[in-house]
Amino acid sequence: MQRYFIDEIKDDTAIITGDNFHHIVRVMRMKLEDQVYLVTPDERTAIASIKELGEDFIRLTVLSWKNESSELPIAITIASGLPKGDKLEWITQKGTELGAKQFLSFPAKRSISKWDGKKVKKKVERLDKIALEAAEQSHRHFVPHFRHLESFQALVEESANYDHVVVAYEESAKSGEESALATLFGKVKPGESVLAIFGPEGGFATDEVDKLAAHQAVQVGLGPRILRTETAPLYFLGAASYAFELSKNG
Repeated sequence: MQRYFIDEIKDDTAIITGDNFHHIVRVMRMKLEDQVYLVTPDERTAIASIKELGEDFIRLTVLSWKNESSELPIAITIASGLPKGDKLEWITQKGTELGAKQFLSFPAKRSISKWDGKKVKKKVERLDKIALEAAEQSHRHFVPHFRHLESFQALVEESANYDHVVVAYEESAKSGEESALATLFGKVKPGESVLAIFGPEGGFATDEVDKLAAHQAVQVGLGPRILRTETAPLYFLGAASYAFELSKNG
């Protein structure tokens, strides 16, 4: 069953317009009495049936509410040093499927990619759309949003807004560090926030890592292998899912 994020359900009635209307009518070719999932801003999910197909709107009636949650119990923000090509699209799509709460990008010293200020808005809008589509596909109850930070210093300042901050540092992996990530997950409590920072191709400059460490960021290795900039965030999210979801049921 298709899932759509909407602004509100009032008196068990929902009105859908815009992109969702187009997708339901033009792409899915749904008809009266067809059913969909509707997700509200407060992360509640309803099963609703189409009762009216207008020229530019759809009216649906709620049949029942589902008591479910597919969200990680901790809020993970993925911050990526600007990578080349379409890697941010991959990170956003797959990271949404794996439960990330938010995505950030920032220019690092070794970032080859540079974002023209005039194009930032359009790029962010595209990444937000990718996150929305991935959230619908993976049956999320929350749509992550994407923000671009204009400088590395902005990232440092942003880090003060989180309960825990980690830096995936390849030198930690090379030195055989194996316990910092597990130690971190042992400290994080349900409901807390984690900022996980990843470098671009070529990794972080030493002074960048030092600056983050001065603001309480913990350096972690992600196993004995060196991961690509687009792979490392997914490893982190997968490890978090195991630590906070799967292992609790074992």
